[in-house]
Amino acid sequence: MSDALHTLTLLDVVQEHRRSYPNRTALVQEGRRYTYADLEDRVNRLANLWEGLGVGPGERVLWLGQNSLAVLEGILACASLGAMFCPLNWRQSAEEIAFVIDDLKPQVLLWHEGEIGEAVRGARELAQWKGGTWIHFDDAGPDGYEALLEGADPARKDRPIDVHAGTLIIYTAAFGGRPNGAITTQSGIMAQNVNIMLVQGLTADTIFLNSGPHFHIGTLMVTLGVFHAGGANVMIRRTEVAVIAEALHAEKCSLAFLVPKTIEELTAFNADGRYDLTHFRSAAMPSDQYSMMGYGQTEVGGLSTWAHYDRKAISIFGRSSPVAVNRIFDEDGQEVPDGEVGEIGVRGPIVGLGYWNRPELNAHRTRFGWWMTNDLGRREADGSINFVGPKVQMIKSGVENIYPAEVEGCLKSHPAVADAAVIGVPDPRWIQSVKAIVVTRPGQTVDEAELIEHCRARIASYKKPRWVVFVDALPRTPAGPIDYAALDLAHGGGGYPGGKDYKH
Repeated sequence: MSDALHTLTLLDVVQEHRRSYPNRTALVQEGRRYTYADLEDRVNRLANLWEGLGVGPGERVLWLGQNSLAVLEGILACASLGAMFCPLNWRQSAEEIAFVIDDLKPQVLLWHEGEIGEAVRGARELAQWKGGTWIHFDDAGPDGYEALLEGADPARKDRPIDVHAGTLIIYTAAFGGRPNGAITTQSGIMAQNVNIMLVQGLTADTIFLNSGPHFHIGTLMVTLGVFHAGGANVMIRRTEVAVIAEALHAEKCSLAFLVPKTIEELTAFNADGRYDLTHFRSAAMPSDQYSMMGYGQTEVGGLSTWAHYDRKAISIFGRSSPVAVNRIFDEDGQEVPDGEVGEIGVRGPIVGLGYWNRPELNAHRTRFGWWMTNDLGRREADGSINFVGPKVQMIKSGVENIYPAEVEGCLKSHPAVADAAVIGVPDPRWIQSVKAIVVTRPGQTVDEAELIEHCRARIASYKKPRWVVFVDALPRTPAGPIDYAALDLAHGGGGYPGGKDYKH
């Protein structure tokens, strides 16, 4: 347990903001506006409510919904209880959500209707875990989120807080065939917050439009940094150009998390200039003063290298963060010479606790006393760190990572499929699209449309194949694994992340 004299918690930050500027806006969503005084009251009520429902140190709270003030409130309430908050990817299927429910076994499950209600209800039926309390965020009745919050004890309770315990869980893409919940500590969040404040120039005057998804660390680390700086977080449920334009205009947002494609669409939407969009910049894109370019992953709470601190570095990914160190290792855990490619290892307060309920995987990833990222990198002559690409094959579709093992497993669950492999095909709009190469079982027939629909019903829609090619057999290397390089060559694969076409 951390000693109080040398500890700073997220709850301390809330309370300090209340003392410094109680009437400053902290949260805005759908016409509701809360000050920092309101935020502390709501977090106290939420923590007391959840404590009464069995949420304590080490327990989990699951958010099944789109962007919401409930995410920031939930993280802060869990931080004060020693519990962990998990904002789940709302685009997932009922089967995928049920897997997480069974894996996480949360004491409280928060959900809202929106575009996710049908999948949530399906997941609740499918999940074997029947414990925990379900709370409907949108319900205006006595059992809804707001009514329960209003009826909870508002007292500020002094609880012991271990800042080195887990506070946030974000499920990563299923690179090994199933997703894993990466755990971030409160101390890691605090360290990354200070870094984000420097990199993005965040102050109490920052007004951040939460337009990127909260289940991505890229958005959420900015959300938490803005909170730490005492700025305002404006929530919209999802990335919709019309809603973004209205929010940027009405709230005079100075910062938003918008990728180039969305900015292009926003510019076209506002061609007549009816919305004032001149006062914001994108947190996702570099500018003359600020840059979010760097290398990182959810498991280290965001980025562990930054271009911001040295714009003249050879690598566009920059140098190690002030709160992390990066090294490049060979397969035996020995640091490789500068200029050679090896696996990136990370140390520092931002490194999380590994994955929820994955002891063997955690032991493997920390086997050398570093967090081994499963990504390949190289240290350049000037000391900057270059990201080369994942050690495992990964497909990039827009901002989403797709791991073939997961899609292949879904395809092979179809009774007519004997074997399957998935590759990425260059796409001018989405970076890559998914192509499946399938071997059918003797005497069985299935067509492209049926397999695509089979995947769409079981995994997130963006992961489903765009094309399906049927072959007699999959090529394999002499050692036995599928020869993805041969598949790429035969079926137009390429354009993988990091500019690296994979050779297996």
